[in-house]
Amino acid sequence: MDKMTKYKNYKVKIDGIKFDSVSESKYYTKLKSDKESGVIASFDLQPKYILQEKFKFADENIRAIEYIADFVITHNDGIIEVVDVKGMATPVALIKRKMFLKTHPHLLLSWIVYVKKYGGWVDFFELQKLRKKNKK
Repeated sequence: MDKMTKYKNYKVKIDGIKFDSVSESKYYTKLKSDKESGVIASFDLQPKYILQEKFKFADENIRAIEYIADFVITHNDGIIEVVDVKGMATPVALIKRKMFLKTHPHLLLSWIVYVKKYGGWVDFFELQKLRKKNKK
């Protein structure tokens, strides 16, 4: 493990690939296993999606806005799922998620988190609801 990142995650290297968190590396290991056993057709790392094209305003070049996910999975039925392993959702991430849903409605976007208490990989937003319910 490398040094801690700004969100209190540790960078991890597996198969020569550097991951931003332990959770992300665990999900990579799961995907490798799923592919080898035929549960999924394929997966890739760090797919980029354009949310807004670059443009010129007056004399200024404005860079494109990109969404870089952690993984993209092609399921055996042909469904493409874009996956981000989350610990927390920053305001920028929430805005980019909205833009992604608008610009890429044909793709399934999943934000997931590993929570042992709930049996492993859980949808990020379902976890928020569970935590809110359990506080009551």
